[in-house]
Amino acid sequence: MSGFPTRISYETALSIVREIAGQRRLESERIAIKRADGRVLAQDVIASIASPAFDNSRMDGFALRHADLDPAGDVSLRIAGAQFAGPALDLIVRPGECVRITTGAPIPRNADTVVIKENFREHEGWLTVVGGVKVGADIRRAGEDVQVGDEVLQAGSVLSPARISLAAVLGVAELAVSRRPTVAVFTTGDELVEPGLALAPGQIYNSNRELLMGLLRAEGLEPVAWPTLPDDPARIETALRDAASAFDVVITCGGVSAGEKDYLPTLLAEQGAIHFWKVKVKPGMPVLFGEMDRALFLGLPGNPVSVLSTFLTLGRGLLDGLQGRAEPRARRFAKLTTWWSKPHERLEFLRGRLEYGEDAVLRVLPNPADASHRLRGAAESDALIVLVEGSREYAADDIVEIITY
Repeated sequence: MSGFPTRISYETALSIVREIAGQRRLESERIAIKRADGRVLAQDVIASIASPAFDNSRMDGFALRHADLDPAGDVSLRIAGAQFAGPALDLIVRPGECVRITTGAPIPRNADTVVIKENFREHEGWLTVVGGVKVGADIRRAGEDVQVGDEVLQAGSVLSPARISLAAVLGVAELAVSRRPTVAVFTTGDELVEPGLALAPGQIYNSNRELLMGLLRAEGLEPVAWPTLPDDPARIETALRDAASAFDVVITCGGVSAGEKDYLPTLLAEQGAIHFWKVKVKPGMPVLFGEMDRALFLGLPGNPVSVLSTFLTLGRGLLDGLQGRAEPRARRFAKLTTWWSKPHERLEFLRGRLEYGEDAVLRVLPNPADASHRLRGAAESDALIVLVEGSREYAADDIVEIITY
C-alpha cells in the first residue's frame, strides 16, 4: 500500500477529514421547526416581517399621551378603555385620557408612553400619574429587534433552541437543513462477546459498540450497529461492501494496526481509497480514513480510549463536514490542577475531570490511568486534555485546551 499520507500530524489529519467531507456535503431537506433542534442550517433565513411586528407594551400599566403629563407634578387622566394582549381594538387615546394595557398588547393610536404601577394610582375610573415619567417609557418599538430583510440565521450554523425560537417569532414554519448522515458501526475481532453472555478464556465483552453508538447518538444521529465481524477477511469484505453501498459513513473499531489479523487497511486500499493511515496522536495512532463506494470510512483503533479520543476529534470533524457546519465547535480551556510530565513527541489526548473552584476558574484534574485500555479512567473523566506536540513538563496552573464529552 502506498500513495497516501501516513504518520501525519493531527492538524493535517483533521484538515484532510474536513476537506474530503466538505466535498461530499449532504443534500438539504426541509423540516418543521419543531424537529430542527441540533440540525445544521442549509439556507440563510431572511426576515420577511419585523420583530416586534408592532409597537407594544413592555409592562402591564396604562398607555397615554406624554404631552398630557406634568413633569413637575401629578395629573389625573380618565380611563377610556382597555387593550389586552391579542387582537388590536383600534383604540384612540384622546387628550386627557389613558387606556389600560397589558404586556405585549399593541399600543393604541396617539399613545406614546406607558406608565407602570409604581408611577400611578387608580381610583373610580381615573388615573393619577406622578411626574417625571419619560416619553416613550416601557414601549417596545416595531422592528427594534429584527427589521424586514435582516439576515437573522446563517447557513452552516447549528440550530439551538434560541435560534429556532427566532425563526418561529418571524413566522417561519419550516427550515432547510442538511440531511443527517447515515452511519454504520462495526466492531471487529474473534475475542469479542456480547454483554450478558458467558466468557471463554481469552474473550472480552464488546464495549466499543456501546461507546461508539452512544457518542453518535449524542451528535443527534441514529447509527446502525452491525453484527460483530470475525477475523475473517472474506466476511469482513462482504459486510463492509454492503454497508458502503448503503450508508454515508462506515465506522469500524479495531483491525487497523499492522498485525496479522488487521485486514482493514489492505481491504480499503483494494476496494476503495485511503486518504491517510496513522496519525501522530496518543492514543489512537493507527486511525484510518478513506472511502469505499458511496461511504466515507473511518477506521478507529480497538482500544476503547482510542475510540473515544479519535471519534471526539476526527469523527466529529467528519460529521461536521458532511453536514456543512460552518461555525467551529467552541474551544474551551482550563488550568491544570497538578504537574504532569509528557515524555513523548506525539500530541496527546489525556483524560481529565473538570472542576470549578470558589474563584470560578475552570480547572482540570488529569487522570493517572492514561493507558488506552483504561476505560474506567475515561468513565471517571468528562474531558480530553490536549497536550501539544513535543515532550514537555506541565506545571500546575498551566492553561490547556480541553474537549468535553
